[in-house]
Amino acid sequence: MMQIDKSISFSDLSHQLDTLWEISGEKILKIEKEYDHTKGSPVFTSAGKYTTRGWTEWTQGFEYGSSALQFEVSGNEHFLELARNKTLEKMAPHVTHFGVHDHGFNNVSTYGNLLRQLLTGHFEGTDWEADFYRLALKLSGASQARRWTNIEGGGGFIYSFNGPHSLFVDTIRSCRSLAVSYLLGHKYMDEGDQEISLIGRLLNHAISTAEHSVYYGEDRDQYDTEAGRTTHETIFNTNDGQFRCPNSQQGFSGFTTWTRGLAWAITGFAEELQFLELLSDEEIEPFGDPKTIRSTFLKAAHATSTFYINNTPADGIPYWDTGAPGLTKMPADYLENKSNPYNDHEPVDSSAAAIAAQGLIRLGQFLGEEGNQYTKAGITIAKSLFSEPYLSTDQNHHGLILHSIYHRPNGWDYVPDGSKIPNGESSMWGDYHARELALYIGKLSQGENYHFFDCAPRN
Repeated sequence: MMQIDKSISFSDLSHQLDTLWEISGEKILKIEKEYDHTKGSPVFTSAGKYTTRGWTEWTQGFEYGSSALQFEVSGNEHFLELARNKTLEKMAPHVTHFGVHDHGFNNVSTYGNLLRQLLTGHFEGTDWEADFYRLALKLSGASQARRWTNIEGGGGFIYSFNGPHSLFVDTIRSCRSLAVSYLLGHKYMDEGDQEISLIGRLLNHAISTAEHSVYYGEDRDQYDTEAGRTTHETIFNTNDGQFRCPNSQQGFSGFTTWTRGLAWAITGFAEELQFLELLSDEEIEPFGDPKTIRSTFLKAAHATSTFYINNTPADGIPYWDTGAPGLTKMPADYLENKSNPYNDHEPVDSSAAAIAAQGLIRLGQFLGEEGNQYTKAGITIAKSLFSEPYLSTDQNHHGLILHSIYHRPNGWDYVPDGSKIPNGESSMWGDYHARELALYIGKLSQGENYHFFDCAPRN
């Protein structure tokens, strides 16, 4: 169980943030110089060097989004031009990629960050540049909304790249593309000039995720001993829309909690709660009772966040799956001690920590004084994450945050000589979310804030 530092504050991490951003800039420049982009976008490191894994190119936005974040903190315009030029050159196919559920990852991280920075005066740009980013974000949200499966009871979900039967817990965070598209005033038109509500699909997807991807230890999931477990994939019968079973692609099983999926849920629901504050009851009412919808999101956020705290080692860095079989060989008190990325049994996943920390802080900020425990938990994780052995200080290593796991069941992760498990490697999504976490904490320490939807401010 996490040992939350109740005395820690955002400003206590100021020195660590300075160090992280210095190292971060060096890593971005090193990848730019050494990585062969003709092989595809960098995904995760192997023996300290970024490599690719041809699947969906779902990490490309994190690469160039990292440059945008680096510019925002450093003011170094080389990173701005890198983000601008590569977004223009490389990201267009992602805008209308109908085959994936990753739009909020790729496009909000690039077009969204750049538009937000332009609107907030971090750099000067023309109206044409702003409109270019807006158009990309509008289309991205509609492209994601197109991947729709209706389910029993009148709801539905944005299906994963596995097909119309498949609901991924990850997508709750990627759905921010629909929110941005909606705020920008876009209309998604389908067959017969039918207008499909972007906000309706977002809300229904989130409800489906809360009801089918999160387990609460009651009713259907009465055998769970505590609330908050998540399943990576939920399977539906596409003929009648009925729920069939939990499943997992990257976790150990459908009945255990893949911690990166848990982290996506924590941050996704926390962000959606913040987003809902922008909406009037009149906007929400066509899709359900606003009070019920908000309480559904809050229940899921509370449950997943509490589960993370209770099932993560003292320093806040989780093992890759809370039900991984090798954990039975760990010392009985392994959750009461700091995580050990060099053990012989199961790897940790620092990328899950980077994602979850932001969600915990966002939930804490949403709840105010009532959410202080979540805020402190997020800062505690960040303190661990931005220190060795997780912060990568080796100048020859491409990664920023070490001990990330990509796909343990498929055996994709690098195992160093002399080790029995993967360790010592980084991932593009882990590095990006560590940077985003650092940016968020830095802003909060200065009495500022930021949200993904700041790129589409409401009048």
